[in-house]
Amino acid sequence: MIVLFDMFGVIARDQSPEVMATMSTDPAFWDAYWAHRPAYDRGDVTAQEYWARVGHPPLVEKDVESWSRVDYRMVALLHELHGAGQRIALLSNIPEDHARNFERTYAWLDLFEVRAFSCRIGHAKPEPGAFQWCRDALGDHDILFVDDRLENVQAAEREGMRGHHFTGIDGLRACLQAGRHRRSRSAPHPSV
Repeated sequence: MIVLFDMFGVIARDQSPEVMATMSTDPAFWDAYWAHRPAYDRGDVTAQEYWARVGHPPLVEKDVESWSRVDYRMVALLHELHGAGQRIALLSNIPEDHARNFERTYAWLDLFEVRAFSCRIGHAKPEPGAFQWCRDALGDHDILFVDDRLENVQAAEREGMRGHHFTGIDGLRACLQAGRHRRSRSAPHPSV
């Protein structure tokens, strides 16, 4: 089994409300920010083009900062899984500026055998192509996808993956433990 992780809301925390408040408090700004985000995440548009669509001068550094907080308990779990020989991979909706920042800042990204950044694979969750790309890159169909957004988990399941709706590290640990028990029960017993 391969555990395919989402980044934001699972390993990295959700967007910082404090930094968001320094970007804008205008609801129209945030409506435009989210309406145009899928194209930016997929790499269809540059940062300059994205911010022009939002109708605001570029806030790339603030935007990157707003998404840069990490849950170090989850990072410790990644190290634990990798150290135990568990195959792990990453699928994240992330623009190129953000991806480069994470790669410069966090060495733990090297734990993943595949890093599927939406801006580089041309597909963003919940598009089927994102999950198909990962399955092809990993060369395996036994994949558990972990995401905090239920729509993404359901999309992965439609593509033949197992899914875990992430609501916290304890629930994920229980899911992984159950998966290990299920695999060990289904493994063939040595003949006596």
